[in-house]
Amino acid sequence: MLTVAYIGFGVSVREYHIPYVENRNDIQVKYVFRRAQDIAQNALYEPFYPQIIFTSDLDQVLEDPQVDLVVVNTPDSFHVPYAKQILNAGKHVLVEKPFAPTAAQAKEVLDLAKAKGLVCMPNQNRRFDADLLAVKKVMDSGKLGTIVKLESHYDYFKTNGWYDHFGTLYNLAVHTIDQVIGLFGMPEHVRYDVRSIHHPGKADDYYDLDFYYGNMKATVSTSMCVLLDYPRFTVHGTRGSMTLPPVVHNSGKKKTIGRHVIETADAPKERWGVLKYMDDAGQLITEAVPVGCAHYERIYDNLIDAIENGAPKCISDDQVIKVLEILEEATAQAKSHA
Repeated sequence: MLTVAYIGFGVSVREYHIPYVENRNDIQVKYVFRRAQDIAQNALYEPFYPQIIFTSDLDQVLEDPQVDLVVVNTPDSFHVPYAKQILNAGKHVLVEKPFAPTAAQAKEVLDLAKAKGLVCMPNQNRRFDADLLAVKKVMDSGKLGTIVKLESHYDYFKTNGWYDHFGTLYNLAVHTIDQVIGLFGMPEHVRYDVRSIHHPGKADDYYDLDFYYGNMKATVSTSMCVLLDYPRFTVHGTRGSMTLPPVVHNSGKKKTIGRHVIETADAPKERWGVLKYMDDAGQLITEAVPVGCAHYERIYDNLIDAIENGAPKCISDDQVIKVLEILEEATAQAKSHA
């Protein structure tokens, strides 16, 4: 039984963590720590979790010998300090994205974890998004032949950009970049097209990043100036192509007070993709691509295996550092557009 504590009690904890672990027989959620000054903003949710101890005393959490894993879900600037404090207390740690502001700081934290013999990993849970899992299943089937191009779009239409400051790359591209690296591994090189459109030199509201793997290229794109949606994913291979519908933005979903209930049914058919390919007989085949549900619990499956059995982490340290190196370079380009 893995005993877990959370630092923070925002949307991430309530929707992307607790619902995926609360009914497991191999994980127990014992604590939620939030600073005294942060209690009020989410206090209405606390009565829905009577089995959890809510505390504003971090020492209570870190000194409890039952606690195995502490999950950091705080504003970005607190990720590294909390991760180091947790590791120095002898606990394993899962850190919400972005893992750190820089690759150098990430390396410090990961080196500390190695020195302590502890597991430390970022919560790049969107490797287990329903649409990405559908893409991976089609690619693994071989129906597309050799993959030539993958395009990943996550676009908005916002007349003043998403932020009036830097943060789009670190809070959105961190996932889509990691998805590409999770699918294809380390790129041979990366081409950057990053712009600061609505707030020149002060924000990062457009990027188009190309990842090269021999003859294959993967592209990650986000713009705040897209009023007609692109497909979420498009994949082309030597034998065919597939597309998946544009993303449904979580930011537009209505929040209700209460326990978040995860969706375990397949996505509705209008959210499914289309696959067209040539079979071995040279016949043109068109198929629907079913999209299931997200499987964010797989992060915890891997953590348990890594902590208890020494299994490899599903997001390796090298991948963590590479994603942050790319984010640093991309942000530097956005800053140059003053």
